Amino acid sequence: MRIYNILKKPVITEKTSNLGVISNCYVFEVSTDATKIDVKKSVLDLYGVEVASVNMLNTREKFKFGKKWAQVKRRSTKKAHVTLKDAKAKIDFSILK
Repeated sequence: MRIYNILKKPVITEKTSNLGVISNCYVFEVSTDATKIDVKKSVLDLYGVEVASVNMLNTREKFKFGKKWAQVKRRSTKKAHVTLKDAKAKIDFSILK
């Protein structure tokens, strides 16, 4: 699997930004068939930082009702919480190695 296909995009919200500052952990949306080892290698190759641990999370699909009871479905995704080894290391999402 190619490293550009493993990491789809970083999840940047208020909660994940605070998580990056406090515990040096970053959240990425990854492909559904990616493993922890794949995510660890791709973060090392793309951003050039050492990874201490990777935690994976599968989100379920969600439904909401639109106008006139039309049902809208949000797809299920897979997220990876990546904790960096060095406390001073930061990931700059605008720059790739």
